[in-house]
Amino acid sequence: MGEQITDTRMRRPVITARAAATFEPVGRSVATARAFVRDTLQGWGCADIVDDAVVLTSELVTNAVVHAGTAADVLCLRNDTGVRISVADRYPEREIPLQNAGQVVVHPDREGGRGLLLCGALAARWGVEYTAAQKHVWFQLDLPDRPAGTRSAGPALPVDALPVADTRVRVAVIQIDRGGCISFWNEDAQDLFAYDPEQVIGKPLTDFAAWPHTPGTGTGIAEALQLSRWEGSYGIRGADGRVVPVYASHLRVRDADGEASTVCLLVRDHERAILQSPPRTPAPDSASQAAQAEGRPSDPFEVFIGSPAPDDLDGLLQRTVERARDMLDGDAAYLLLATDDETELEVRASTGLPSARQRFARVPVEAGSGRYGSARMPAVHEDLTAVPGAVPLLSGTGMRSVVTVPLKVEGRLTGSLGVAAESAGRYTNEEALRLQFAADRIALAVERARLTELEKLRRGSLSFLVEASDLLAGTLDRDQTLALMAQMTVPTLATWCAVYTVADQASEPELSYVLHEDEDRIDGLKTLLMKVDPPEPVPTPGARVWTAPSDAAHDAALRTSMRSLGLGNSARPSTGPGTTLATASAVGGETVVLPLVARNRVIGMLTLGKPTEEHFRQEILELAEDLSRRAALALDNARLYSERTAISQSLQRSLLPPEPLPAVPGVEVEVIYRAAGEGNEVGGDFYDLFPIHDGAYGFAIGDVCGTGPEAAAVTGLARHALRLLAREGLGGPAVLERLNAAILDEGARSRFLTLLYGELWPQDDGSALLKVVCAGHPLPLRLRQDGSVEPAAEPQPLLGVMDDLELYEQTVTLDPGDVLLCVTDGVTERREGTRMLGDDGLTDVLTTCTGLTAGAVATRVLRAVERFAAEPASDDMAILALRVPEPQAS
Repeated sequence: MGEQITDTRMRRPVITARAAATFEPVGRSVATARAFVRDTLQGWGCADIVDDAVVLTSELVTNAVVHAGTAADVLCLRNDTGVRISVADRYPEREIPLQNAGQVVVHPDREGGRGLLLCGALAARWGVEYTAAQKHVWFQLDLPDRPAGTRSAGPALPVDALPVADTRVRVAVIQIDRGGCISFWNEDAQDLFAYDPEQVIGKPLTDFAAWPHTPGTGTGIAEALQLSRWEGSYGIRGADGRVVPVYASHLRVRDADGEASTVCLLVRDHERAILQSPPRTPAPDSASQAAQAEGRPSDPFEVFIGSPAPDDLDGLLQRTVERARDMLDGDAAYLLLATDDETELEVRASTGLPSARQRFARVPVEAGSGRYGSARMPAVHEDLTAVPGAVPLLSGTGMRSVVTVPLKVEGRLTGSLGVAAESAGRYTNEEALRLQFAADRIALAVERARLTELEKLRRGSLSFLVEASDLLAGTLDRDQTLALMAQMTVPTLATWCAVYTVADQASEPELSYVLHEDEDRIDGLKTLLMKVDPPEPVPTPGARVWTAPSDAAHDAALRTSMRSLGLGNSARPSTGPGTTLATASAVGGETVVLPLVARNRVIGMLTLGKPTEEHFRQEILELAEDLSRRAALALDNARLYSERTAISQSLQRSLLPPEPLPAVPGVEVEVIYRAAGEGNEVGGDFYDLFPIHDGAYGFAIGDVCGTGPEAAAVTGLARHALRLLAREGLGGPAVLERLNAAILDEGARSRFLTLLYGELWPQDDGSALLKVVCAGHPLPLRLRQDGSVEPAAEPQPLLGVMDDLELYEQTVTLDPGDVLLCVTDGVTERREGTRMLGDDGLTDVLTTCTGLTAGAVATRVLRAVERFAAEPASDDMAILALRVPEPQAS
């Protein structure tokens, strides 16, 4: 009979435990999946492979919920050899990046394919399975082989590498009763410290212990004796007065009568290897192992946090709450840090709690009883149902018992660490002391990381405010300023933003701008805010919570849900259930209002919001307050500029003749006017064309010295005086002489004025008779049909300078085809460096306009002026072209 051979590799593993969960396609699901796997494997006693499993799960779930964009199904199976974890997504068509000899290996820092590289590096086995609806990526992690009954074992070492000890190893055994007094003292203790038992029994151990006082550490020998288990170094004063450095291992025990005591095992410090427990999960090349190899004590911070320690604050805090929960076997843990001004504590990390709802929730440091009044001291709540509201953070979470301890650095409260359980009476003062000892280990590192984060936030805030100031200062348009305010806050400071404006103290706030990081939700958000009464325009600085949008959104979502179930009004909702529920989710978190105060007046409100159950952190609110002050001044400046521009434009329109200009029989008329100001200045150039009487028409083109209100006053005086005096039957010289006297009567407000004034009579033979007076103005140019150009008048004194003027008019006849061109000095004085267009340049342009209409002539002159220089014109321009058309051939 042949020997039977069994291949154990072909045997199917026996599944001994199973856990499964599904995670939605949102970013926070990755962290939730990590926690699920960590909790599951630790509950199965598979601590040796927890870290590798969490890393692989994190990468595969990220691929599913982020890259594939589907939900992720995580399945954990424990068998007799290890643990198999499967991550499935709902996108089976998505390609898996493969590795073979003919392809370039994907870099580990690349986003795609990194999870499979890690599977290949860490897992014992892994693979990919496809179904019609899912794609499964699985990996197997084998448990290390350990002999039965062995807690931990070290490697075999050569003799010269073993720890050094005396010829006879003495282990002092000291028992301490519940009052802290010595009740037993063995012979080795007598040999080590030279005290006979009768000299020490009945005396407190603190009389002999030399406890190291480390700054920032609040645990002493009395507290250490109350812990269930403790290891560490201190000193014992011997009978000769010298301190003997010892390494101690404390164990809290209870006798048959229920009396508690502490058994202390002590050896000389250099023989610590005899008692020292090995690290729970030693990391190769860790700092603690290197320190032990060199004979130095390991860092207590790394003992608690693990090595390597996270290099960022959020990672450090998350590791802290996870280790604290595991240390006390809790169901949840949380950590609060002091805000910048240290007046409040805000939630920065949690595990086992709805973190999205609690993150950055704030509570005052000094509050009344029933809240966080014990934040500065360790506290134990045996049953939260007996004291409702004792720990608001845990309200509605199902937690019943909690232990909290402070994080202190140099006597200052910098945070609070808590561990909670779903059952009552889980924690006692012993657990509080253990947790306090752990908090003392990490307090300084957390404070350093917190201060580093605050410094980065301050630098980032300064850069943000500088950029915001530059953007706000770069516009004086009200609508653009409102848009900039919202775009700078979303998504940098908030998920959504609404800007309300207040026209004056008697006006109600008006919703002026709404923005959400998801453009599809803007309309629903705007509709919701339009139905809610706006916040009160209170000038008090700082952010205040506004609950109206959240309440309204929740009510609308509830009504929509009831209608969909047929429980409410049968009338159909105005928006679909999806829209209403999405809007409720968008505004369901914290909403704050910051006043926009400028020049001691509330001109609006800046409203910032978070999605469901999220809170603002204090530093963000302070940054938003700084931004609101800058935005308020920019918005008020834009308002003032808009008002001034509207006034200026209205005044400018009043200084120019109404459109359209009157039609002159037998004469083509074209006017082009360009003001050089940017909407905030009134031009000094003007023109006019108006009927006088009996077929006569008056025309004028002038230039007042300067711009602004003073020039506008003279412009208005000149244009209206010309019309009035001409219609009184006065000739051109008389009209200008009286206008000169009126300007001089203005006194110090007067400005000198150059003016070309003329009167026009169309003739029966198709020509036009003109009488012109040129008072200090650029001379009008006459273009004949043959292309010749000549001045049509002679220069005379300008107006507003001398009292007595003797002006005369000149008669010009425009034949059919002739053009009379009148311009202001903004045309002739157009410059490019040292060059100037001048009268000669204008003449050259006009010679090319033979046969063109009046409109074409004016347009060609304007184009020539604009092309003469690259820079925009710095002076006003007015162009008036009069042309007598040629008779049409029959």
